[in-house]
Amino acid sequence: MEEKDFELLIMLDKTKNITHAAEKLYISQSSLSKRIATIEKELGVQLLVRTRTGILFTPSGEEVLKTAETVTEQLQRMREKIALSKHILTGHLKAGISLNYATFRLADTLSKYHDKYSQVQMHIVTGDSRDLYRDLVKGDVDLGILRGDFPWHGRKILLATEPVCAIKGLQSKNKSFNEIPYIGRKTDLAFDRDISKWMRENHVEKANNESYVDNITTCVKMVENSSGWAVVPEICLDDFKGIKEPLKFKNGQVFERPTYLMFPETVVTLPQIRTFVQFVVQENHKEVPEWLTTL
Repeated sequence: MEEKDFELLIMLDKTKNITHAAEKLYISQSSLSKRIATIEKELGVQLLVRTRTGILFTPSGEEVLKTAETVTEQLQRMREKIALSKHILTGHLKAGISLNYATFRLADTLSKYHDKYSQVQMHIVTGDSRDLYRDLVKGDVDLGILRGDFPWHGRKILLATEPVCAIKGLQSKNKSFNEIPYIGRKTDLAFDRDISKWMRENHVEKANNESYVDNITTCVKMVENSSGWAVVPEICLDDFKGIKEPLKFKNGQVFERPTYLMFPETVVTLPQIRTFVQFVVQENHKEVPEWLTTL
């Protein structure tokens, strides 16, 4: 068996599905099946049983899996110790990052980190903050950079806040929001509630011919083309050609969108993750917390 076979077995145990495991490993399903057959032939035992709902490990397979997990952990510790002795940062890092933040703010930071610490194996998952939050809670990612305020018992660092704006196209300059269709988009429940609160306080209603899109880029482009108006965070408006109005609630509070860096406290004992956290905080012009520098 090779080291990559250990990763294969661990992923099969995690997904309980050959198709999903193949997707996670970036190989074809047929290649994965062939490799399983090769391992079974090499060891002389059956490792897996295929069922209608997925796969199950045989008793022999469970023993091999247990060994694979132990060896993988020991190899990783060995590499980290050797790298530290050479003053080279290495190891694995898996981060879940809000698609909007990754697109509009973090791409340059990720490139800088990779250039500086090229031996760290980074796996970046982008997507909706709600889904990434679930991944973080389940432990599927080491840390998350999420938009919005989610309950969290681990460490949570505020990276940025930006105003939320109502936007409309130049052709709608002299029209009120009630006169043009509203363009809604997929977002988290808390942000949607705040939008509804601002609308109620300002007596703004959604027109009967409102539209709904699944991403913020399409939403902004539709507004720019005078298809309606929308409420979006300023992060996506760097190149917007239209009218934007920063919003406030009735009590004078600014309508803002926060971005947090969140992670379990235990993960920053790993040098590659601790360095990544410090790097991201500094790139966002924030002061690194004292507790993070004394680990």
